[in-house]
Amino acid sequence: MEPSKNLRVEPVLDEVDRLIVEELQRNGRITNAELAERVGIAASTCVARVRGLVARRVITGFTARVDPGVIGMNLQVLVSVSLRAGARQRLSEFSDELRELPEVLQLFFLGGVEDFIIHLAARDSDHIRDFVTDHLSAHPAVSSTRTSIVFSHHQNPVHLRG
Repeated sequence: MEPSKNLRVEPVLDEVDRLIVEELQRNGRITNAELAERVGIAASTCVARVRGLVARRVITGFTARVDPGVIGMNLQVLVSVSLRAGARQRLSEFSDELRELPEVLQLFFLGGVEDFIIHLAARDSDHIRDFVTDHLSAHPAVSSTRTSIVFSHHQNPVHLRG
């Protein structure tokens, strides 16, 4: 019997890999020397371990987090979107269109009543209204939207231990 192509093999992380990932989640700009010292391994071993974690796609990138408010995007909202029953075949196209819009911080494709939740950042409520009107309500695939204001936001790192 041939293995299913949909099965995903989970990477095996030993204790050192876990420590490296946890440190990098706390500070992605840590030097290799400092990272090696914190996890108790040689610097050359550490750089090889990090490269291995990247190659195995445990680590998928190193990014800078930007505070939207500091750059004038003072309002964040979550917009729930339901698509028309006949538009289901356009999911990928709709998703691709949204990903290109600068206001979109995160896009979630869902199972359930709504098809998508879009996390947006905008200057003000007029900007949100224009976004919803121009990109969602006017879209032929969209059946309905519901917008909720984000008062505060926190994101935890991925926990590697049960």
